[in-house]
Amino acid sequence: MSTVAFPTLPSRRYGGAVVTGMSEVEEEQDDGVRSLAARLVAGDETALEQVYDRWSALVHTYALRALRDAGDAEEATQQVFVAAWRSRHTLVPSPHALPAWLIGIARHKVSDVRLARSRDADRAAAVAAQPEAHAVVEAADEEVADRLVVRQAVEELPDPRRTIVFLAFWEGLSHAEIADTVGLPLGTVKSHVRRGLVTLHQQLEGVRRESR
Repeated sequence: MSTVAFPTLPSRRYGGAVVTGMSEVEEEQDDGVRSLAARLVAGDETALEQVYDRWSALVHTYALRALRDAGDAEEATQQVFVAAWRSRHTLVPSPHALPAWLIGIARHKVSDVRLARSRDADRAAAVAAQPEAHAVVEAADEEVADRLVVRQAVEELPDPRRTIVFLAFWEGLSHAEIADTVGLPLGTVKSHVRRGLVTLHQQLEGVRRESR
């Protein structure tokens, strides 16, 4: 029967003595990681905090390189550890399982972000392609422009007409209330409102003709 030769583990020299295989420090570190993984699987929240402190930088670096966006990478990193907590029962505790397990979750989260990006882009393109979408945008732009024109036209009115028009259409006062406020006869207030409206209408129509 042939003999299978296994590779010899590297030896280290400590204080004149030769030690073959892993050092006690390395064994303690592996035991610590194995214990941390076991605590996480058991539902220990402090273990999750320790896992995050130890490997969040690794996960974030992977996500940032894959997504090339700091905001998306940060969001993906948070999702990884939320998913790790929810699926902790799938982790088999061992010295090297934890970081590999986290990166495996990170791959799925990066794929989710990329898929969401693609869906958002497709949705935006579909909305932009609809004729009614352009009509809504144009109508909104025209409404904003009209407001700016009217506001500018009101500011150019001479007093007391400017004040009277402002009180009527921005403050919502009645003609009688305006007359009491500015100390003018009711008929004078009505005349200023009427003439102010004519001026505003002329200004607005002039701007609309120029924009066509």
